[in-house]
Amino acid sequence: MNTDETTMVVAKPKPVKKLKPARKQVKAGDVERKETPQTGKEYNIWYNKWAGGDREDNYSNKVKSQTRCNIKKDSGLTRANTTGIRYCCLFYARGCCPYGWECDYLHTLPDPDDALPDSSKDCFARDKFSDYRDDMGGVGSFNRQNRTLYVGRIKETGPGPETEDIVTRHFKEWGEIERIRVLQYRSVAFVTYVSEFGAQFAKEAMACQSLDNDEILNVRWATEDPNPVQKVAEKRRLEEIGQEAIKARMDPRIVDAMRAVRALEDGDILDDEGEVEDQEYGETDDPEPKRRRIELPPPHEATSEPPPQPLGLLSADTMEGLKYFAEIRKRNGVLLAVASSKTIPPKPLISGLGVADYGSDEDD
Repeated sequence: MNTDETTMVVAKPKPVKKLKPARKQVKAGDVERKETPQTGKEYNIWYNKWAGGDREDNYSNKVKSQTRCNIKKDSGLTRANTTGIRYCCLFYARGCCPYGWECDYLHTLPDPDDALPDSSKDCFARDKFSDYRDDMGGVGSFNRQNRTLYVGRIKETGPGPETEDIVTRHFKEWGEIERIRVLQYRSVAFVTYVSEFGAQFAKEAMACQSLDNDEILNVRWATEDPNPVQKVAEKRRLEEIGQEAIKARMDPRIVDAMRAVRALEDGDILDDEGEVEDQEYGETDDPEPKRRRIELPPPHEATSEPPPQPLGLLSADTMEGLKYFAEIRKRNGVLLAVASSKTIPPKPLISGLGVADYGSDEDD
């Protein structure tokens, strides 16, 4: 007798890929340091250029970066994974860190869900400033959460969608992209990341890099979007982030207690998950809802006196208080009048030196 046996094949979960020790991106002496060509008499360390030089000349004097980060090859474990430092290596983002696993900073992309210990610093532990530089370069500002990069000097060789695909392919390596806008025939694109950390990393990783046409990109921070729709969406997003942060730090028992008190005031019923039950009506003609409401007193038991209406500048509560005190004063006045009628009038008081008691000459 043959029996058919069915065997179920259970798919094994894929093992989590462990990071290997980070490799050294360059060796000592591989990167050739080139001085900035002198175009003025004084060098401005804040703007990283010679004072007096033209702005466009400053960008044209920039040379293409000799190194570029490769996330798949260069990511790995460093000393920061054991010491607890949560900042990324700036030279790793630029593709020229010579220390590898001996580096004191992380050699991975910044985690968008991991909050940094100091919000006044970027993901590379550099201090932010209260305002942006005039050329929108540098570290950035701590007064505004900027997730958009300005990418200039793009060589366009096709229509707008083709340029957008090229920009997406090169910039999606550094983080999740929310949207990309290409200004055709102007060699400009705006790249908005989901996380600010992704924009910070991409700004350093793509500085002086090229896309597909051997250009030298000009990557800097974008100014605030003047589109009112985007302003409203950004404001709503920041409010949601703030609410989630507050909710994460609050005790869930306090939240449940506040929700229960509010439901009790509104006469609602909470389900097992703490949410308000929807109002449902039965299939019969009974108009009463299935959920229980707080029972209010019937109309005939309520006082027939209409609620007092505010008169002039005084509210209804103020008028009720004045009436109450007037009634008390009236009652006290009646009691005092009754008491004074029963008492004997007091003798007149003698004041002065008693001169009025002596008779005058006319009495004789």
